[in-house]
Amino acid sequence: MQTSSAQMTRILAIETSCDETAAAVVENGARILSNVIASQIDLHAQYGGVFPEVASRRHIEVIYPVIEQAVREAYIGFDDLDCIAVTRGPGLVGSLLVGVNAAKGLALARNKPFLGINHIEGHIYSLWLTDAAPDITFPLLTLVVSGGHTELYLMTAHGRYQHLGGTLDDAAGEAFDKVGRLLGLPFPGGPAIDKAAERGNPAAFAFPRALMTDQGYNFSFSGLKTAVMRQVKQYNTRPPVADLAASFQAAVVEALVTKTVQAALDYGVMAVHVAGGVSANRALRQAMSAALTIPVRVPPLFLCTDNAAMIGAAAHWHFVNGRRDTLDLDVIPSLQLA
Repeated sequence: MQTSSAQMTRILAIETSCDETAAAVVENGARILSNVIASQIDLHAQYGGVFPEVASRRHIEVIYPVIEQAVREAYIGFDDLDCIAVTRGPGLVGSLLVGVNAAKGLALARNKPFLGINHIEGHIYSLWLTDAAPDITFPLLTLVVSGGHTELYLMTAHGRYQHLGGTLDDAAGEAFDKVGRLLGLPFPGGPAIDKAAERGNPAAFAFPRALMTDQGYNFSFSGLKTAVMRQVKQYNTRPPVADLAASFQAAVVEALVTKTVQAALDYGVMAVHVAGGVSANRALRQAMSAALTIPVRVPPLFLCTDNAAMIGAAAHWHFVNGRRDTLDLDVIPSLQLA
């Protein structure tokens, strides 16, 4: 993909990969004209995690009102749009289908170009929606860390990625959710553990850090989750939640930072970007910035979690370089990037 961005674009983007129903209008891949998100956290809290069938049904109920609100808040009409973009994958198949079918219907009815975008690429492009965008230069290293993904990508140009490593089991965000349930904390586990850890001692428990001596860039968090579970079972009464949360969080952060720093040094990148839901974690932000002398950039909190604006930012670069997808495009729940 080239890097031309001279063409003015207004893209309506739709994101329904998991449990957020989102739509946004993004101008020139950098300016958010609207960004609407209908959260399902309260629906899934009773299950301690996302219940796929519940998520897809809720998407069906709210998708069109969310889209209409996004267009209305952008102060434009559907005729002013240049393209309809939507998350194609990875994600939950039922949730993805709702968004893709809605986008196809709009593209067909309004005679607009259509693009299916990789969800992970969307997280990567969330940084282009920030004030740091003019200063971004290649090559750069991106750590995408969320409930479903923990991946390291070397990015050498727009649309050019090299996958360096990723989780071999649980994603970091998934581990946060599972440990949060073990500690009796509310869903989602990431913010709850982050808050509980403020009162705890990160050195109270010596939890394992997997693959730290391995020269690759892979991660593993399933053993850490099991170690926390075993520790919790040793208590007949309520365990020391704050200390457990702080010690668990410290183990996750150390693993993420160590591998990312190693890759940044090995490839001589100009900057490190951290994106995805777990990039909101304060300990991770602080540790990553302290460990590197090159710029470390993270999106604002509202762009860390799933949103449609990031899909619009990613779609811009595909659109201005001539990509167009046909309406027979299907969802790919395990879609890979690069």
